Amino acid sequence: MTTRTTRTTHRRSPRIAAAALTVLLLPGLAGCFSAGPASDAASGERVSLAMLQPPRSGLSPLSDDAFKLSRWSTAETLVTLDDDAVAQPGLATRWEQTSDTTWRFEIRPDVHFHDGTLLTGDAVAGALQHAAAASPVPRILKGVGLQATADGDAVVVTTTEVDPLLPQRLSSPQLSILAPSAYTGDTVSPIGTGTGPFELVAVDGISGATLDRFEGYWGGRARLAGIDVAFVPDGTARTAALRTGAADIVEAVPAGQVETVDPALVHEVPMPRTNTLYLNAARGPFADSAVRAAARDAIDRAQIIASVYEGRADEASGLLGPALAWTVDGRGTPAYRDILATRATPAKVDGVPITLGTFTDRAELPEVAVLVAQQLQAAGFVVTQDVREYQFIEADALAGAFDAFLLSRATVLDSGDPVAYFEADFACGGGFSISQLCDPAVDEAISTASRTEPGTPRQTAILAAEATILATDAAVPLLHERVVQGESARVHDAARDPRERALVTIDTWIDAAATGDASR
Repeated sequence: MTTRTTRTTHRRSPRIAAAALTVLLLPGLAGCFSAGPASDAASGERVSLAMLQPPRSGLSPLSDDAFKLSRWSTAETLVTLDDDAVAQPGLATRWEQTSDTTWRFEIRPDVHFHDGTLLTGDAVAGALQHAAAASPVPRILKGVGLQATADGDAVVVTTTEVDPLLPQRLSSPQLSILAPSAYTGDTVSPIGTGTGPFELVAVDGISGATLDRFEGYWGGRARLAGIDVAFVPDGTARTAALRTGAADIVEAVPAGQVETVDPALVHEVPMPRTNTLYLNAARGPFADSAVRAAARDAIDRAQIIASVYEGRADEASGLLGPALAWTVDGRGTPAYRDILATRATPAKVDGVPITLGTFTDRAELPEVAVLVAQQLQAAGFVVTQDVREYQFIEADALAGAFDAFLLSRATVLDSGDPVAYFEADFACGGGFSISQLCDPAVDEAISTASRTEPGTPRQTAILAAEATILATDAAVPLLHERVVQGESARVHDAARDPRERALVTIDTWIDAAATGDASR
């Protein structure tokens, strides 16, 4: 049996200490990074991360915090996705569909959890069953009716309906397989219970986390000795951490601050993330589709992209962006245009009061909200803004407390397929329904897409669902973001992942001789 890695007492390295003095006055950053143990050539260096959002649910893998666990390479899933969202082996080596609603996944042998226990069919079935029984259920499983049972060195997964996308569904970080010891009481703990090349050994609330290399990893030995994470919602502080070398890798460098950093350290990747204005279709002024249409007509996307993103974004013509290349030509079909032609005629608006909410965690959103408010006011609305940190505003947004809400949303977050996003955000009773939309035509279009086999037919059905959603004007897509990731000169082979699932991998390494200071 693999034994657990012995924990070494961490010491702050001279590089981090010096950089910390430089950014001492920046809120939320000084003291966040723990440099880890001194490392020699054999053990490798540690990498420091400045991440955008703190955990929302105590790093529970059943929440969006699962994507942090995935980006740190500590929790793994049965299936992974390649660049084209095609299912590939992960903790499962192969799978087959044995009936319309039944699949059998063979479990990879000789895999140990970080607590030393062996990955078995029983452990996999238990983890999946725990997710299926969770309240709320992870959105990737909403309406699926998933059941998992062990079958020797395999697990048999059944669904209530035909689900052609089940392998891709099981790639969601929210369905990571943790050791049985993770599932005790009312919480799920990823500390010391994953299977990845890095073991999560400590979490400091919403301040940071520490991971050490797991020497018993089934896929080989990671090049890094560990990962030190700081959660830094303030974009200015994250950018300063990159410039000064306080962080090796920085998430989401704000577009307005890119010019303050050495261009060689900034990497821009189109991503399936859309900045969207959600309009409350259930109550208030936007319950009237004609008033929603007036808001849609008021938006000037080009102005927002030029002024806030300094051209580092793509204008949205739909909910799905150019990161999904097949969407671009698909919107030119007569069928797509016919659906959009059913939109309501914009109403005349004069002095209609509305509340507009957004959050500060993505630095650009408050600036976008200012411009959107100005554009809506020019169209006759009277706008009151409410801007808070995401953790303090999410519950109100999901409860429909705002007439309009500005959100940056990943569109293929879970399965590499946008249907789960459509279901969560726009289906009746969707788990992330900020627009409070409940429209039979939308539900039918989403349901049709979900039943369609992967490939061109599914893409056609997805675009029909997109057009049906847009025809309600409950969501006004503004722009498609590009991920701007900062990496110091010390970093090599960090992942630049449009789906935001990977960041530090088994192959990432640090050149200790290089300097991380990128001051200009």
